[in-house]
Amino acid sequence: MRRRAWLIVGWLFTIIAMIGIPVPVLPTVPFLLVAAGAFARSSPALQQQILDHPTYGPPVRAWQERGVVGRIAKIWAISAMTGGVMIAWWLGMPDWVVAVQAAICVAVALFLISRPER
Repeated sequence: MRRRAWLIVGWLFTIIAMIGIPVPVLPTVPFLLVAAGAFARSSPALQQQILDHPTYGPPVRAWQERGVVGRIAKIWAISAMTGGVMIAWWLGMPDWVVAVQAAICVAVALFLISRPER
């Protein structure tokens, strides 16, 4: 049963990643990271297909092998998080909601900044 659950999670995140390819605000690689992890527990052949993909395989492998996040990915992620906090503030969300969102985004941004780029 666990193998089947991991397989479902892998396919779900693969589908979300594929939706993210043409949608600029939906990142692809983070979803493929989850999919690859799920496939590692359910279908190593599907995991290998992700790792062998000419475009998306290298960043997934870089993360899995060395915890690497590319500079462009860091810039995009931090910019998107900043934009999300700004939109929440502009929409007039309660101050505590914006503060919690900002605190989480700052923590994630610090983590991203701390990751090697090569």
